[in-house]
Amino acid sequence: MPQDPRILVDASSFLYRAFHALPDLRAPDNLPTGAIYGVANMLRRLQKEYPSDEIIVIFDAPGGTFRDRLYPEYKAHRPSMPEELRVQIPLLHDWIRATGLPLVIEPDVEADDVIGTLAREAAPDQQVLIVTGDKDMAQLVNSRVRLVDTMKGIETDVAGVEERFGVPPERIADLLALIGDKVDNIPGVPGAGPKTAARWLTQYGDLDGVLAHAGDIGGKVGEALR
Repeated sequence: MPQDPRILVDASSFLYRAFHALPDLRAPDNLPTGAIYGVANMLRRLQKEYPSDEIIVIFDAPGGTFRDRLYPEYKAHRPSMPEELRVQIPLLHDWIRATGLPLVIEPDVEADDVIGTLAREAAPDQQVLIVTGDKDMAQLVNSRVRLVDTMKGIETDVAGVEERFGVPPERIADLLALIGDKVDNIPGVPGAGPKTAARWLTQYGDLDGVLAHAGDIGGKVGEALR
């Protein structure tokens, strides 16, 4: 019999969404609790939907990661975490541990990296569901790995990645390299949006192919690529 799915929860991706969705929720002592309530409810729903499955909750560790050493401008423009959210995180961690769910917080890497590792290390016949709202996770999707956004009620498989991004999962990293990521302060090719980058990758195969044919691409965007 096939194993139950491994469910990897990108809790860090839901923290801010829950925090901003429930900004006025507070305990009697005025402690903000919106993020705790939102993430806890999401986890309860998962436990009800997958009662016998392997659910692992992953958070970002505090402090920097190896990416900050590679590229000091990484996420440099992001404001610091609001104190009203920061005070909720230890209590949320305590609640998760009290439920018996595995909680993984790995220093010097991001939750994304832990999730990628746990997804790839799953048994060959085990399905993996990554509960996240992070587009970067699309590169992990394959025949046994799917993304689930519980807040939007969307599940994404290989066909869903291609429909959304115009390229298959194995080309997502190339796509993001070309278009950059404003959220993470990563520059891309000026003027190259997702559709342009997807068209290049479809025509030339991968990032190396696009770079090898940079001389064939006209206009200002071609000049920017070169």
